[in-house]
Amino acid sequence: MTVDAVLFDLDETLVEYERPASTVLGVAFDQLDVEPFFHVSEFRDRYDDFLPQSESVAHLRELVFADIAADAGHDPALGRRLARGYADERDHSRVRLLPGAPDLLDALEDRPVGLVTNGGPEMQRPKLETTGLDTYFDTIVYAGHDTASKPEPEPFVRALEDLEVDPPAGAFVGNDPVADVHGSQSVGMRSVWLRNGAEETPTVEPDATVDCLDELLDTGLLQ
Repeated sequence: MTVDAVLFDLDETLVEYERPASTVLGVAFDQLDVEPFFHVSEFRDRYDDFLPQSESVAHLRELVFADIAADAGHDPALGRRLARGYADERDHSRVRLLPGAPDLLDALEDRPVGLVTNGGPEMQRPKLETTGLDTYFDTIVYAGHDTASKPEPEPFVRALEDLEVDPPAGAFVGNDPVADVHGSQSVGMRSVWLRNGAEETPTVEPDATVDCLDELLDTGLLQ
């Protein structure tokens, strides 16, 4: 079956922050005059554990930071203050496009294109406006705000319904093996994993794997 519509993730798929998360976390520690007691990788490792009970990305970060603080022998309230400091320091307009993003979206102008991203409009819209991506999408689903967060089926189903496309005729492109690959495949879509420098082996097999967006049109998956 041909691909009639393509859905994309946003962060680390089409755009990336100018300042890495490790830098922002370091600033948050400095502002509280606290010696750093965890790395960004520890937050990412616990992300999926707290995702089902989180109400937003900011809430998720508070839950995880509080849990890490408790494990390190600190008051969980310190973790929540760190999370709020991190959120205040993170400027969502300071992002840049990943190589190949505009060219790929231009190449898909003959079919519907959607965005399914975890994070509310207040966090994600500045990224779209700063990079000029806000004009490319026929539908945008802010998962965790409009619907449940990825990898739950709801955000993928919502986007496909907006585009009037059946799941087998849709493909999803994203960098997260769980949220993007597993999530899209769970509703019957085809998935493309953007490896983006990752060395891990996904537990769910994507339909295609690319190292960068420039390779995507060469896979044949989107023909």
